[in-house]
Amino acid sequence: MKYLIVGLGNIGKEYELTRHNIGFLVLDQIADEKGIAFEVDRLAEKANFKLKGRQVHLIKPTTYMNLSGKAVNYWLQQLKIPKENLLVIVDDIALPFGKLRLRAKGSSAGHNGLKNIEEVIGGANYSRLKLGIGNDFNKGRQVDFVLSNFANQEMDELPFVINKAKEFAYTFCAQGVTKTMNLLNEK
Repeated sequence: MKYLIVGLGNIGKEYELTRHNIGFLVLDQIADEKGIAFEVDRLAEKANFKLKGRQVHLIKPTTYMNLSGKAVNYWLQQLKIPKENLLVIVDDIALPFGKLRLRAKGSSAGHNGLKNIEEVIGGANYSRLKLGIGNDFNKGRQVDFVLSNFANQEMDELPFVINKAKEFAYTFCAQGVTKTMNLLNEK
């Protein structure tokens, strides 16, 4: 069995520790833990590893957030991975910082990265793990907020949040979305 875990973010040093890049940060943690390195490949930085007999492919699209669908679609097709084995890890301003929410399908909720994925792969029937980044911004300043670095207190808590997301990504690959949602909802 093969799985594709996609972390959403923007490429470039200036975006590295921004709220919008939390998906990249989770995948970086997985790669560090597994002792694997990302290599630039078609439309993404890509790495893979085995987990309980399953082949797990990680991608960080190099297309920028708003065009993530192109990379996701390419790697789903290239690796012959069904949509039900796709997990997209993404930031969410509707959730308080540190809160995680897993859905087997759903709307983009205005997130341009998810919106583009839905447009390109043909629907919203794929799993997404949303990580809350809060919404402490003035009206009209959403873009500035998501592209800003985490606050000091958030930076202190960020390793715990990333680790929790990483564990749920592993559970998704090993036990499926339903069991993972049940575990997450118990917490």
